[in-house]
Amino acid sequence: MKKESTHKKLNLSQRNNLVRAAVMGANDGILSISGIVIGVAAATSATFTIFIAGFAGILAGTVSMAMGEYVSVHSQNDAQVRAEAEQRYALTNDYPTEFNFVYEKYVAQGVPSELADKATKEMMAKDALGTTVRERHGFTLHHEVSAIGAALASMLSFPSGSLLPMLSITLFPSHIRIFATGLAVALALAITGFSAAKLSGANLVRATLRNVIAGIFTMIITFTIGSLIGA
Repeated sequence: MKKESTHKKLNLSQRNNLVRAAVMGANDGILSISGIVIGVAAATSATFTIFIAGFAGILAGTVSMAMGEYVSVHSQNDAQVRAEAEQRYALTNDYPTEFNFVYEKYVAQGVPSELADKATKEMMAKDALGTTVRERHGFTLHHEVSAIGAALASMLSFPSGSLLPMLSITLFPSHIRIFATGLAVALALAITGFSAAKLSGANLVRATLRNVIAGIFTMIITFTIGSLIGA
């Protein structure tokens, strides 16, 4: 029953990591492509030119996000494997030092020494490797995120997020499309910023505002540069 509960927790955490990759992929898709299409729209009114620039950005961004996520997660998993090997060696060759590290960490956190000693003995007896890995390196064993899963989540979510600025900039009339796209993008970034904050436990208002402001700032910069080029 306990094993099943732990397995469910691990699966939930792994799913959360994939959801995080998907949310960030969608956010990057919205932010990157809105910057591209608004910049090009400021330089030219040719809808097809704007569309091609945005489409090229979607292709490049999709591949870049997927590969970046794959490499990043793989590197993280490799680091965890190395940390696990180091702890195995340390426990085999210097168990008392590892025991004392865990004990002293609990005492430093305000746990009474007698209770800290009892807790350390129980946890080290049950799972010395898992305990020392968690306390020294801050992760749980057998809790790796799938690099392929994270890459696929980003690969699918980036173009999904890109659709909003692409549709807005190409479907709205030329005299309002930049303003309409900016408005739609700000709303979408508020949603992804809120979602990312929910997942990470960050302050919802600050994270949402930060995301929207970053998007507006990006669009202002690309619009300004596009206007100068098109002048």
